[in-house]
Amino acid sequence: MKYLIILGDGMADEPIAALGNKTCLQAADKPNIDKLAALGCNGLLDTIPVGFAPGSEIANLSVMGYDVASVFEGRGSLEAASMGVAIEPGEMAMRCNLICIEDKKIKNHSAGHISNEEAHELIIFLQKELGSEVASFFSGVSYRHLFKMKDGNKHLKCTPPHDVPGTPFADVMIQAENPEAQATADFLNDLTIKSQALLENHPVNLKRAAAGKDKANSIWLWSPGYKPEMKTLLETYKLNSGSVISAVDLIKGIGVYAGLRVINVPGATGLYDTNYEGKAQAAIDALRTDDFVYLHIEASDEAGHEGDVDLKIKTIEYLDYRVVKPIFDEVSTWNEPVTIAVLPDHPTPCATKTHTKSPIPFIIYRPGQKADDVTVYDEFAAEKGSYGLLKGAEFMKELIAP
Repeated sequence: MKYLIILGDGMADEPIAALGNKTCLQAADKPNIDKLAALGCNGLLDTIPVGFAPGSEIANLSVMGYDVASVFEGRGSLEAASMGVAIEPGEMAMRCNLICIEDKKIKNHSAGHISNEEAHELIIFLQKELGSEVASFFSGVSYRHLFKMKDGNKHLKCTPPHDVPGTPFADVMIQAENPEAQATADFLNDLTIKSQALLENHPVNLKRAAAGKDKANSIWLWSPGYKPEMKTLLETYKLNSGSVISAVDLIKGIGVYAGLRVINVPGATGLYDTNYEGKAQAAIDALRTDDFVYLHIEASDEAGHEGDVDLKIKTIEYLDYRVVKPIFDEVSTWNEPVTIAVLPDHPTPCATKTHTKSPIPFIIYRPGQKADDVTVYDEFAAEKGSYGLLKGAEFMKELIAP
């Protein structure tokens, strides 16, 4: 038996009045995902443990079967693994967003989805101006970058910028959780203020403003941690090999620590214009040799953060006929059966434009398994599924059946 997880990041939502009180999943035309729901078994999964915020780092670790409380060391350290940046003893890593601030408020978390080329130029500039023996900036993808600090104290209260659009940035800057972390908090907040002065009139931003685009006029540092200690999925679930496919450094980094081979797909952007067909084909090719494949599609999450209902529905439909259909049509012809799971990691409601902790709907389709009575895939149909409500690692234990 082989195993495939198709994860549509942030697909789940809440009822939307403009859709007749349907969710995006209910409104989308998704016959192939509905077919898997009808052929498989369904349920709800609580991916966010008590005491944790509903970030993609927490939710995806849960989906992969990890005890978050024992392994989580911040988003930055996970993304560093994908980027090939070593986290040494005594070093702290953090996610570094390039964001847009307007009228002293956080306009968006992505600087208008700044391009890789523009962002790379800005991060190189920041490293030159603000980098030191203590602080280092590393260029990632679009607005997502990495910051590393020597002798930093991770006991900080940090606010993810996608959680607080429209909020005065001064109200959500880093706070120390104990006196020992105060010097770290002060240092990081000072870097943020300095970055704003440096970035505001940088040539990249002047060109963006002239083109009517949002400026990348501030860094935003969050999710601190040290190097995590994680047992690989291959060890835990007795798998011979596995791979991860994503456009996002966070998911790739989790995959590295999980012992999975990272597959990079040309044209994978993390947005609605990502290379869906390329990702589907990469998953098919990987399943020919690997026991386990984790296929992550970011697009619905970004549409949710933008509050764009029509775009979110479109991303779900793209996932349905450009990813699920070709994969299912292909693996259904194979002699070796492939178990397929479809789920998001967390909801990203368009109304609030941020993640929530609500349990998410999931499908597990296992060839030869007796189906339950659910015939469509959405947040409410899944409540009637035979799996009921699972929590955290229980999902992987059900997926990778003995």
